[in-house]
Amino acid sequence: MVKQTWQGWKRLDISRGVPTIPEPKPPRRLHPLPRGLVELYGLIAVLVVLIPEWIADGTLSLGDTKRRSSLPMASRAWRTLPELQLASMNLAALRQLGRQLRIWGYAGDSRERLTARLLNRIKRHTKSGNAL
Repeated sequence: MVKQTWQGWKRLDISRGVPTIPEPKPPRRLHPLPRGLVELYGLIAVLVVLIPEWIADGTLSLGDTKRRSSLPMASRAWRTLPELQLASMNLAALRQLGRQLRIWGYAGDSRERLTARLLNRIKRHTKSGNAL
């Protein structure tokens, strides 16, 4: 007779009315790989992943002898356009600027909303738009 209990399905011994516990299975025996083979796989992983990464990095930096960043942050547009200046700031810097420009409720605004409000304030107070 089979009966469902809180531990799962168990077979009942009808003569005693006591569930029988199945014998535990022996743990599965895994055959470990030889240590030399594991080290060989590690070496292959290094060769397949790291060396092409180094080659790609070296190829990309061939024409760049000064190691400059790929974004021209110091260009005239980044210095004069407030949209680009605000886009390069993090949220803490935007909130600090909102406090300096005395924007009401700046701390509760999202990044997009605060950026729009800062742009409106900057363009309203300056004719050139460069207030930062």
